[in-house]
Amino acid sequence: MKRSLLFLLVLVAWSAMGQGTQKPPLHGKHWMAITGKPLAATAGSMIFQKGGNAVDASCAMLAATCTMWDVLSWGGETQALIYNPKTGKVIGINAMGIAPTGATPEFFKGKGMNYPPEYGPLAATTPGTPGGLCTMLAEYGTMSLKDVLAPAMQLAEGYPIEAQTANSMERGKDRIKQWPYSKAVFLPHLGQEREAPEAGEIFRQADLLETLRKMVEAEQQALKKGKSRKEAIYAAYDRFYKGDIAKEFVRGCQEQGGLITMEDLAKWKVLQEEPLKVNYKGIDVYKLSQWTQGPMMLQALNILENIDLKSMGFNSAKYIHTLYQVMNLTFADRDFYYGDPYVGPAEPMQGLLSKEYAKERLKSINWQKNDAQAGPGDPYPFEGKTNPYLDYLKQWKQASLHTPVSPLDENYLNQVWLGTTSVEAADKEGWVVSITPSGGWLPSCIAGRTGVGMSQRMQSFVTDPKLNPFNVVEPGKRPRVTLTPTLALKDGKPFVSFAVQGGDTQDQNLLQFFLNMVEFNMTVQEAVEAPNINTYQFYLSLGGEDRKPKPGNILLHESTPPYVRKELTQMGYHLSFDDRTSGPINAIFFDWKHNSFWGGSSNHGEDYGIGW
Repeated sequence: MKRSLLFLLVLVAWSAMGQGTQKPPLHGKHWMAITGKPLAATAGSMIFQKGGNAVDASCAMLAATCTMWDVLSWGGETQALIYNPKTGKVIGINAMGIAPTGATPEFFKGKGMNYPPEYGPLAATTPGTPGGLCTMLAEYGTMSLKDVLAPAMQLAEGYPIEAQTANSMERGKDRIKQWPYSKAVFLPHLGQEREAPEAGEIFRQADLLETLRKMVEAEQQALKKGKSRKEAIYAAYDRFYKGDIAKEFVRGCQEQGGLITMEDLAKWKVLQEEPLKVNYKGIDVYKLSQWTQGPMMLQALNILENIDLKSMGFNSAKYIHTLYQVMNLTFADRDFYYGDPYVGPAEPMQGLLSKEYAKERLKSINWQKNDAQAGPGDPYPFEGKTNPYLDYLKQWKQASLHTPVSPLDENYLNQVWLGTTSVEAADKEGWVVSITPSGGWLPSCIAGRTGVGMSQRMQSFVTDPKLNPFNVVEPGKRPRVTLTPTLALKDGKPFVSFAVQGGDTQDQNLLQFFLNMVEFNMTVQEAVEAPNINTYQFYLSLGGEDRKPKPGNILLHESTPPYVRKELTQMGYHLSFDDRTSGPINAIFFDWKHNSFWGGSSNHGEDYGIGW
């Protein structure tokens, strides 16, 4: 009790100081733009200053981050939530690409693979981001594609590259050299000791600039023919997926060994969908559906609302143990039950998100030590059905009994934390946008002369239904991804919009960020900087052949007190430490008392925000 009180007193003192963060909070009255690169945040501000709304600005930031290879590119995928102030509704944007023709379990197993590969053309789903951007802009924006893409086109023409991206090109150059179009873009100094650009060097992408120019040209030609703003933007969409851009993309993909066809591109489309939500203590929390890992945070909140977290004390041993056990249960459900809702079998989401199922899962927690065998539950009875996969569940649990405790090597940790970026935008009219785009990260295989790096998201499929019967690779199907933007509403109005980069860590980080604000009264900047914990007791969504859970392994902040470390060790945990325990979190808090925005942007990485 004394220790819990000490944690609370420290937290209250920290909050009261108002100076406990390494970066100041952002404040704005008219708009807020936050994303993974300073220049990309500037692109958003440029659009706002021209009179655009939050959707226009978020599309400009998305385009800029893709052009700057902020751990993603134009051939990747876009996941977004949009709050429409005219309707009071939250809209989900599903711009996840699909597995191409010929992508079957038999195909990959025939190549000796238990999962689709991490890199190269065979890792590629169809591009989603160009279509996602055009759809958001056409349906909910106000400006032309020409205006919104202008900052990205200036970047493609040439911008001073930052060290982080340039060094990533240099580290990945051996793989990049396998792909001729990537080599031409990323390694301008072939034969020299450093073959990638240097920090500050003007990085030019002529092929990508031409692709963007063609999209704008299609829009402008449609406008001259009397088409509406929306119709003209969709003309650019069609040129990318059905016209000359598509032909060159497919040619370049297949030349390098990929499977994507013209039919794959033409039949794919962006889906607008109703997101999933739960209510946590009066706050409605929205996530994209089970084609992402987002619902696991909703499941965790359902369990945690039955527990008095505040009385435990922030990051006490009991609080950490509680979070760890709850996250393990929801990760296990994610790993077994989540998949593409548009391709059968149907996932049992009604049961998984029911309050009664959450209470049943709560009963399984061991409060004295870590449960290394925590596995998926059975949500089917909570929607009045019988689980058709009980045999698979038994095999899963049997396999978990033989999962050894193994160390966390550097390659494993790289896969856990593999980054993306996030985009947050809000305006005085009430539009709010949260995006977690990704795919096509360095080292990326560029498709022909398009300048477009292909996605690597195929690796998130499984080939064995015993691991997850809902996420088995199949042509036309979307993989279950880690990407997970979040919107929360309170009293029917936006409360906070937030997202983070970082693979399987995303919903771990976002869950704790949300609890930091709601349970421990942190400001948005305090919440993005506060120490997190991370579990590794799940199946990796990204990586090579070994993706098995690491039971009991936990990442703690290096400031964790000795007595907390001791208690956790006695509970069966294997501790590791770092001074950064989350990916860069970006968030916007809506201060309705003062009718203003508070922006929070991580205190590490290159994430940056601008408000006005």
